Formats: sequence, C-alpha cells, structure tokens
Amino acid sequence: MASLEEKIRALPPALQLEVEDYISFLLERRQTSGGSDTPSFRWAGALRDMAGEYTSVSLQHALSDWRASHK
Repeated sequence: MASLEEKIRALPPALQLEVEDYISFLLERRQTSGGSDTPSFRWAGALRDMAGEYTSVSLQHALSDWRASHK
C-alpha cells in the first residue's frame, strides 16, 4: 500500500494544492476548537429572548414539516 506522501505525489499539481489547502483547514479547525471533539455549547441560551414565542414542541413540528417539504 502506498504511503500518504506517495499518494499525494501521484496527484496532478492542482490537486496537490487542494490537498495542502484541506490539510491547512483541518489543522486550523483543530486549533480553533481547542483540539477537542467535545462540543462547547457556547450557543446555549442565545435565543432566550424568543422563549415566549416558541416552544420546543412547536419547533419540532416546524422542523418536521420543513423536512417533509424538502424531500
């Protein structure tokens, strides 16, 4: 089985650049997320001011309707 480096070298130059960009993206994402796969839930409570307008059940129904219309 070819190593990762060998596989990358076998690609045309344009695709090698895409691989490099993707690797950079993965490394940056890992650094910004703290390297942890644990969700931070920083968004929790962000819609607190809308609590009187919507309930979790009404949102579930709206999502179900939306999914059904987008099949």
